Amino acid sequence: MPGDDLVSEPTLVSTRAISIDGPPEAVWPWIAQLGQGRGGFYSYDWIENLIGLDIHSADRVLAEHQRPAPGDRVALAPDGWGLDIELVEHNRLLVLGEPDGGLTWTFVLVPEDGGTRLLVRNRWTTAGRPIPFRLLMALIEPAAFVMEQKMLRGIRQRAERAA
Repeated sequence: MPGDDLVSEPTLVSTRAISIDGPPEAVWPWIAQLGQGRGGFYSYDWIENLIGLDIHSADRVLAEHQRPAPGDRVALAPDGWGLDIELVEHNRLLVLGEPDGGLTWTFVLVPEDGGTRLLVRNRWTTAGRPIPFRLLMALIEPAAFVMEQKMLRGIRQRAERAA
């Protein structure tokens, strides 16, 4: 997938997908505005806020966040931790990555029978990281699965409503 080359030796790779009854143009606005202080993550906001992330998922398209560009920062937390936009193709692709190459989060929109197949891939490496970080990543993946599944359903709901 696009962006896979940014994490050369991943420790963890996950790929998730959902079919959406609407064209990529109806899905893209929700991808373009992902982020803390932007459109949110369309997942369980209450869980994210319980751990202090201050996430508020939008139920409308936010015009000010519709032109993501390489080099833009997408915040994941209010302390500034986030990912940089590495690649973007309007209505098709968004690749976010850590500057050190330790993580990518990729969103690909594929036209499918009048709708869209949304693919989301995470690639992490724990190489060279402290053992506590490695253990944390092992614990985070099950929670990330639950949160990302909800995010995919949240994007589908919003996009289908708009289509």
